[in-house]
Amino acid sequence: MMTINQPATITAQLAALPSLPMPDLWVLWDQHFPRRPSHRNRNYVESRLAYRIQELAYGALPAGVRRHLVDAGAKHSKIKTTNRSTTGRGTQLVLMPGTTLIREWDDREYRVTVTPAGLYELGGHVFKSLSAAARHITGTQWNGPKFFGLRDGKGGGQ
Repeated sequence: MMTINQPATITAQLAALPSLPMPDLWVLWDQHFPRRPSHRNRNYVESRLAYRIQELAYGALPAGVRRHLVDAGAKHSKIKTTNRSTTGRGTQLVLMPGTTLIREWDDREYRVTVTPAGLYELGGHVFKSLSAAARHITGTQWNGPKFFGLRDGKGGGQ
């Protein structure tokens, strides 16, 4: 296995990331994380490595700061969520933009991607809900999160 010579300072390590070939980035990734990400985007890999290098050197964000950032993100997100107290139903699952759900149906693979607006794109069509995407795929009424395996009984019923 190839080893990467790490520069002496954190700043130098971070500055070196953009110039490293992808195989070297993967070696670094494997040194810092237990498994590789499902999306192999270079910018994502570099940013996660940069965060991890800084986290190891300077420590993780304090819990209060993390909560503040999560709250700020939720406040300004175009994707609104609900919870049991306001709807009487279970907590709604929040999927981050760029998330891709893959479902095989009738020997064909379908990929639904969450848009930045919180909608769902499937083969050029945009749907307001996962249930609408599932209905488009199957031609029948489905619970979208269940159809895509996000709730109990993956694709097990309508």
